[in-house]
Amino acid sequence: MALAQRLEIRQGQGLVLTPQLQQAIKLLQLSGAELEAFVDGELGRNPLLEREEAEPAEARTEAPAAEQELSAEGAAASAGDMDARVDDIHPEAGEPAAAQPGLSDWSGASSGNGPASDDGFDWDNLVERGRTLHEHLEAQLALTKLDAADRAIGVALIELVDEGGYVRADLQELAERLGCDPERIDRVLARLQQFEPVGVCARDLRECLSLQLAERNRLDPAMEALLDNLELLARRDLAGLRRVCGVDGEDLAEMITELKALTPRPGAVFGGEPAAPVIPDVFVHEGPGGLWRVELNSDALPRVLVNQRYHAQVAGAARSEQDKAFLSDCLQQANWLVKSLDQRARTILKVASEVVRQQDGFLAYGVEHLRPLNLKTVADAIGMHESTVSRVTSNKYMATPRGVFEMKFFFTTAIASSDGGEAHSAESVRHRIKALIEGERGPADVLSDDRIVEILKEAGVDIARRTVAKYREALRIPSSVERKRMALSA
Repeated sequence: MALAQRLEIRQGQGLVLTPQLQQAIKLLQLSGAELEAFVDGELGRNPLLEREEAEPAEARTEAPAAEQELSAEGAAASAGDMDARVDDIHPEAGEPAAAQPGLSDWSGASSGNGPASDDGFDWDNLVERGRTLHEHLEAQLALTKLDAADRAIGVALIELVDEGGYVRADLQELAERLGCDPERIDRVLARLQQFEPVGVCARDLRECLSLQLAERNRLDPAMEALLDNLELLARRDLAGLRRVCGVDGEDLAEMITELKALTPRPGAVFGGEPAAPVIPDVFVHEGPGGLWRVELNSDALPRVLVNQRYHAQVAGAARSEQDKAFLSDCLQQANWLVKSLDQRARTILKVASEVVRQQDGFLAYGVEHLRPLNLKTVADAIGMHESTVSRVTSNKYMATPRGVFEMKFFFTTAIASSDGGEAHSAESVRHRIKALIEGERGPADVLSDDRIVEILKEAGVDIARRTVAKYREALRIPSSVERKRMALSA
């Protein structure tokens, strides 16, 4: 067959990402701090962009409602064409559904037994990124459910925290100065001692180490006796320590090793370069009648506007084609950024609203009611692609009555039900394992991993022994052999 050249015309379909669309996708996955830095860069590059407070209202472009006011009401409009463009990257996802209301209400099951605890937030889920130790503690205090008086006491106590993380002041004097009972001071201090980093707000070294051991589930009677006799440890009086702790030499050596792994000055970790604290992107509140209210944190959303008056002035003075092209490009980029920021906020609200709808049992009753949830379930419910939901939930935080959580926390793997019923979330199963072990009262009550498997299967959870062991180790809980030895020594 002879070789020859020829010209053919073929028709095909391809996906092309414009720079603007790439920017919109990038904005979705940025954290609040990263978004602020990006917007600051755009403000420096584009003379037509300004922050909302920079100029009087008459100089600004009339933006959509969510741009003017990114409160709950501001995000009530439909998703708009920008949402369609982003999700058109994956045509199989279909058309995006209408945006969720800016203030989304659902029936939380909190009207029955087991309402959300007044105990406050689960600070194990707060990321340690405070600018300073005091700012870090104040950020956590601001999200606790305390009345005005207790909050004022908390602020006063935080002011007394030294750089090592200790409260070494006279609390009786503080009570007299604030005009309150010393017991109330102690109660608020106990709340502060639940904050991150673990061990903070202790009054002495013993209390600091006790808080850390309790968090690791290692504050048994033998360890308490060791903490009560730290002066013997300082003198290396091992014989005296074995006697007061009631343990042998091997156990004592293990206990001392555990002590050495603790942090005697938990506040010292904030002595380096300052970093921004975690700022929730979404707030979840329980409203009247057990309804959950989901709203954006407008303070965490940069609001930029296009200065049309300035554009008109410089456009009228532009003479060369190069200047006109530059201004046209600036105007296009500015308008696109405003629209992208607005759509980012709307998309975050849509995803967060669906997550709250799916996990209302957790908000009402606790971790045992955390449902299995994956990206596809949320994506299908709101008419978006899984990759869009994944970007939205990365580095985004939700402040709830139970604590501040990264959105990815609510996406848990499923463990099958042994009776064919609804699957169980891995997080709820971990909680059950922890509760079973915490219920042990003596050497005879210590549960082996196999026995825990049997108990869980009787409760309808189909789980393997190696999975129980993995979850137990992740919870930093010793094996049944170690727990039995600890119980015998106690």
